[in-house]
Amino acid sequence: MADQHAQLDWNDQGHPLSRQYDDVYFSRENGLDETRYVFLNNNDLPQRFTALQSGEQMVIGETGFGTGMNFLCAWELFEQLAPAGARLHFVSAEKHPLTQTDLRRALALWPSLQRYSDQLLAAYRAINPGFQRLVFEDGRVVLTLLIGDALTMLPQLDARIDAWFLDGFAPSKNPEMWAPELFAQLARLSAPGTTLGTFTSTGYVRRALIEAGFTMKRVPGLGKKWEVMRGAFTGTATQQTKPWFARPSARHSQRNALVIGAGLAGCATAASLAKRGWQVTVLERHGAAAQEASGNPQGVLYLKLSAHGTALSRLIVDGFGYTRRLLERLHKGQDWDDCGVLQLAFDEREAERQAKLAAAFAPQLLTSLDRQQAEQRAGIALASGGLFYPDAGWVHPPALCTHLLEHPNIRLQCHGEALLLRRVDHRWQALNGDQVLADAEVVVLCGAADIVRFEQSAQLSLKRIRGQISRLPASPSSAELSTVVCAEGYVAPVRQGEHTLGASFNFDSADLTPSSAEHASNLDLLREISGDLAERLQADTLDPATLQGRAAFRCTSPDYLPIIGPLADAGEFAQAYAVLARDARQVPQTPCSWQEGLYINSGHGSRGLITAPLSGELIAAWLEGEPLPVPKDVAEGCHPNRFMLRQLIRKG
Repeated sequence: MADQHAQLDWNDQGHPLSRQYDDVYFSRENGLDETRYVFLNNNDLPQRFTALQSGEQMVIGETGFGTGMNFLCAWELFEQLAPAGARLHFVSAEKHPLTQTDLRRALALWPSLQRYSDQLLAAYRAINPGFQRLVFEDGRVVLTLLIGDALTMLPQLDARIDAWFLDGFAPSKNPEMWAPELFAQLARLSAPGTTLGTFTSTGYVRRALIEAGFTMKRVPGLGKKWEVMRGAFTGTATQQTKPWFARPSARHSQRNALVIGAGLAGCATAASLAKRGWQVTVLERHGAAAQEASGNPQGVLYLKLSAHGTALSRLIVDGFGYTRRLLERLHKGQDWDDCGVLQLAFDEREAERQAKLAAAFAPQLLTSLDRQQAEQRAGIALASGGLFYPDAGWVHPPALCTHLLEHPNIRLQCHGEALLLRRVDHRWQALNGDQVLADAEVVVLCGAADIVRFEQSAQLSLKRIRGQISRLPASPSSAELSTVVCAEGYVAPVRQGEHTLGASFNFDSADLTPSSAEHASNLDLLREISGDLAERLQADTLDPATLQGRAAFRCTSPDYLPIIGPLADAGEFAQAYAVLARDARQVPQTPCSWQEGLYINSGHGSRGLITAPLSGELIAAWLEGEPLPVPKDVAEGCHPNRFMLRQLIRKG
């Protein structure tokens, strides 16, 4: 994940040229006309956009996002022709994304697209390597950027593409973007009838595409370009997924959902479904949303990463980008602040871990600071340097939950605790005793560890960890703290006259009454973070018994990945895939017996601010047959069926 930004030169006309590939991004004479001809018209998009029905979607795949001009032109045409209720998904791979400064300069060349380019530029932040999802027009237009080498990223894409834009630099300049291995991925992601348009008419590219299953033909070009190519996939769809991770085939015509739990996961799920036209009831046992783990005054965008590219680490990077873009819609300073997060290298082992991270990740995501630099960033004296995350900061989680619920398709129903789930006439009912609290065609269980109370999800592995935060009144000198600082705990800059300090980890207590012992423990965490800040807050004079704070349960899984997706019937799963107990390498083709319309979104632990918002998009993608917003192996790593699968394999 080293810095992969495009290195640009600018010619006399102010047009960008790639220094890496010694090639232009678009035609100097008529770039917009060529884009519309080669990609929009040669994929028959005017007719196809017009023919869409409400609730339908068009999925466009692209190799080479570049300046985003193709995306903006497709968006413009979609807005002009597609009916209300239709959606556009645009998935584009880009190894060398432009910086925001370069993107702004490039897009200024096309003032006719300004309405669209302004929105792209506003959302174009935290574009780190991985899957980066950007949402526009209240979900009507979705852009998923695959930041990395296309040959690495496309195999991880779970999607069905309707039209391809092949727009890498010229084959002579960038042959890897025109390799048979890449075309095999295009074929894997295509269905019969998927179309393709490209600038190049090179013979070996045409032959390789034909070999991959596309029928290709050369057509007249535009301007100085004599010929271009268009084509369609006529091969056999080859996308193969292990049946226990396959998409449920049921399509829900009524498009109404019941979300149980109005914490961050539940609110995010409701928001993502509502944007797609679903009518959503959010059932909450308390009197308002965000009353449990999502109710703290300040939560931290804490990126606990691995240098080894684990599924959890990649989910964190992808989720961080999505959350960070979402926060731009909240009141800065009151509801969130991108003040940065500093992780102290508090001992030798942590320093070694941080050195590996600094070598593995791009400096726009994290950078290593020595002690003096860290003190300048934080505004207080520190015992060590550490890693600084410049785009991170703190969030007021209840404000984020409130924002997510602000949609006309969402109804929050409070004071209703579901104790039982029942399936009646293809609808899920949530009951408390004999009382039916709510019902819907689809139910998504977002109630943290309490979801194991339901018979349908009782087999899931979840555990509670009690955490307590302390609220410390700020002093004039403590207000100089200018960034979140973390060691074993964290302390945040002032919000509404207070610092948030925490959080404890207690695996044994089931009591949520704040305790003076854990306030005292949090004060010890403060002294470890900064003796200077502890003095400024007069920590030694504070009586833990008089401190204000709150406690809540984190909910986590044994592998620390959240649990997101559809859930199979446990008994039928064990019977259908019993062979795995004898040979875990087998992939029986028996279709999975899903609990129709039942989905899980839980187990986000202490990373909920980063993983929960994106989890709503993942639930919506499962339900709507959309491109998944995370790599395929990450989605499988989060899949609810993974526990039943492991249990079967362990039996062998």
